[in-house]
Amino acid sequence: MGTHSHHHDYNFNERYEFAGKAKMFSIIAVVLGVAAVAFGLLSGDSHTVERTYANLLLMGYYFTCVCAAGAFFVALQYVTQSAWSAGLVRIPQAMAGVLPIASLILLVIVGLGLTTHNLYHHWHADGLLDPNHANYDPIIEGKSAYLNVPFFLTRQIVFMGIYSIFAVVLAKLSYKEDLEGGLTSYKKSFKLSAIFLVIFGFTTPIWAFDTIMSLEAHWFSTMFGWYNFAAMWVSGISCITIIVVVLKKAGYMNWVNENHLHDLGKLMFGFSIFWTYVWFAQFMLIWYSNIPEETVYFYKRWEPEYKPWFWLSIIINFVSPLLILVDRDAKRKQNVMLFVAILLLAGHWLDYYIMVMPGTVAEHRGFGIIEIGTALGFLGLFIFLVMSKLSKQALVPKNHPFLDESLHHQI
Repeated sequence: MGTHSHHHDYNFNERYEFAGKAKMFSIIAVVLGVAAVAFGLLSGDSHTVERTYANLLLMGYYFTCVCAAGAFFVALQYVTQSAWSAGLVRIPQAMAGVLPIASLILLVIVGLGLTTHNLYHHWHADGLLDPNHANYDPIIEGKSAYLNVPFFLTRQIVFMGIYSIFAVVLAKLSYKEDLEGGLTSYKKSFKLSAIFLVIFGFTTPIWAFDTIMSLEAHWFSTMFGWYNFAAMWVSGISCITIIVVVLKKAGYMNWVNENHLHDLGKLMFGFSIFWTYVWFAQFMLIWYSNIPEETVYFYKRWEPEYKPWFWLSIIINFVSPLLILVDRDAKRKQNVMLFVAILLLAGHWLDYYIMVMPGTVAEHRGFGIIEIGTALGFLGLFIFLVMSKLSKQALVPKNHPFLDESLHHQI
């Protein structure tokens, strides 16, 4: 296949070299992150410690979500037999390959948060289940069959474990295909992806209920799982886009062109609107029916310290991608796509911030060294792990059955 004239200028054994400034930045960012977390945990002030834990949960969850979105992207491409993405699928594969590490980090954060009572104390605190205790809470007692530490941690381990296994196996099969050729790996990947998507679809809402919604254990929303899925998917697409553009600017991946970028742009645009749809449906129904046990969630977020951020999140995550990406040309320009992808990642950090903070630190929220430091640390870790993973294999699955179609992709 590689002998045709139109392939002569592509080097399909090309590898990304992870070195220099990018590597230095990622290592410095991780060091700064560790320093910020240590500063928060050793501050001796209980509010600051709780705030640090809240930030760790936010970023640990965000990091895991983006890697899971990478695995979801890869599986989705197999099941839909999509050809356009064959030339860039190594990027979400690298993200998926980092999922086990991200999952472990999140598990440690959740476990420590539970044992130190800095996270989930709405349902995991002394006396909540004891009718004779001052803290007794009949609602929590009613939910205790589901919200108890052993079952909670079991669910976390099982869900993230399953996602990680599928993510790693799918990546391995693709690397195997590079060596052996043929369709064996592809057919196996197809089957595995179909199973994975069903499991992922049914369990991600529960995972979101556990990890984030149970921070405020009295409140519940059946739409919360899809809301989190939409945020995860938009963030994942944004990460893939950033890596594609940065690699192209560095002179790699010359087989990916504005047509592929256009497709990523359409996904970003479409799912930003889907995120808003779920956000609005959840918000509007609660606002309209005005039932106290439901409105309590938004009531907290309408306190003066959160309300401006609450509306800013909508502007960044909905209005800006809507207005910037609605134009066809915008989705085909590297710099515009890079800008919107970075904006959306910042916007979804804010989205998670508004999900996590009111249920943990409430009015003691802040924005400073701890927030910026933790975010930087996880960003550095993400860059370091994903780019190291990416540099281990060729940048394109050269024996992918649809690669030829991807090279001629035009819209």
